[in-house]
Parts: sequence; C-alpha cells; structure tokens
Amino acid sequence: MDKQQIKAKKQAILDLIRDFCAKKLDEEYMELAEKVLQKLGRKRKVPFTTGKSEVWAAGIINALGTINFLFDKSFEPYVSLDEINNYFGTSKSTTASKSRQIRDMLNLNHFSDEFLTQRIKELNPFTNLVMVDGFIVPLQMLPEEHQKIVKEARAMGMDISFTTTPEPESEE
Repeated sequence: MDKQQIKAKKQAILDLIRDFCAKKLDEEYMELAEKVLQKLGRKRKVPFTTGKSEVWAAGIINALGTINFLFDKSFEPYVSLDEINNYFGTSKSTTASKSRQIRDMLNLNHFSDEFLTQRIKELNPFTNLVMVDGFIVPLQMLPEEHQKIVKEARAMGMDISFTTTPEPESEE
C-alpha cells in the first residue's frame, strides 16, 4: 500500500469513528479514538493497511472502551459491545481480537493516562499516590512544589518518584 492508499484508509476509519462517536458517544471519545488511530498510523509497519476499515474502527472503540469502562452501565457514556458490533457490522470475536491487538501494540491499560477519559482519570485511585523512598504515599503529603512536578510529569505521560536520602558517595 502506498502513502496515498494508507491516507485514504486512515480517513475511512476516522470517518467511521467520528460518525459512531457523534451518534453513540461524545467528543472526548472521538478525540481519544483519533489519537489512537494517529498513533497506529505512526508505526513503522502501519497495521491498518490490512483488514476492513469497519473492523479497525470497532477495534479502536472497543480498545478505548475496555480501559475506560465504556461497557459498565454505571458509567457515562455507556455502550454495549453488541451496539458497537451491530453498528460496524462486525462480529464479537473479530472486534475483541482487533481490540486486543491494538491494546497490545500501544500498551493500553487502565493506567494509560494518555488514553483515559477525564472522568476515569479523576476516579483513578492511583492518581493521588506517589513513590517516595520506595514507599507509596499520598501526593498531598509532599511539598507543593513537588506536587506540581508530579502533576506536570503525569500530564506529559510520565511518572516520577522521589528519594529523600542522598546516594552514598563511592570511596575511591
């Protein structure tokens, strides 16, 4: 597949995702799904060059839904797996397989801050914890300047820990 064909396929997947999100989800899911697609498109071997656009779109929504509790009725928005498969005309096993492939390729999980919805980030109990000298402590126990450093690092998708005791100097 040449670059033009890849671009056309990417646009077809994006159009499907946007349409689904506009009808069934929200703007935040649309942005996250587009981010997933962009990241897949930057892989050395672009994975969505093979397979149906509908399967990739369903797989992306499923992958995001899995880490953001989209299939849990107590969360908003809520969409069932059947709704996704019916909308895209895909089977459960194919969509689940593609979702797993996407999550593995991009290392998506419940701690993948970059791909979590704002609500899930706020509900994440680990958001307010930090490692200090090998111990997990509440972020609020740190001085404000250290809290700021942690929040800035996490906003960039990194994590940080602190050591309060200086490293022993080596004797030469």
